[in-house]
Amino acid sequence: MVYKVLGDCPVCGENLRIVTLKCPACSTEIKGDFISGKFAQLSENQLKFVEIFLKSRGNIKEVEKEMGISYPTVRNKLDEVISVLGYNVESTPDDMTGEKRKEILIMLENGDIDSSEAVKMLKNL
Repeated sequence: MVYKVLGDCPVCGENLRIVTLKCPACSTEIKGDFISGKFAQLSENQLKFVEIFLKSRGNIKEVEKEMGISYPTVRNKLDEVISVLGYNVESTPDDMTGEKRKEILIMLENGDIDSSEAVKMLKNL
């Protein structure tokens, strides 16, 4: 059985380093001090999301469709991956307004609110 390389030490949380590489075909072993890279920090679900995001060439509509999730959920997953990779995730006021508008439209589509409530909420943005 083959396991995913751990990114962090389960005891202290520091980044782990790979010290031995082995060829499964001929059993050749290479010893050294290898870095696993930032993507080793991602969970299986995050890696799956990144794969779909890249396959879709960053087209959020295609990611929504393939994963069966809403726009805000795609954005949240993307922000989570960006954060785990060590980058700051900053929302601009335009991003927040766009996300809120999308959430209102989703609530309207799902029947959680009626059209007059949606109009009122959109006017207050």
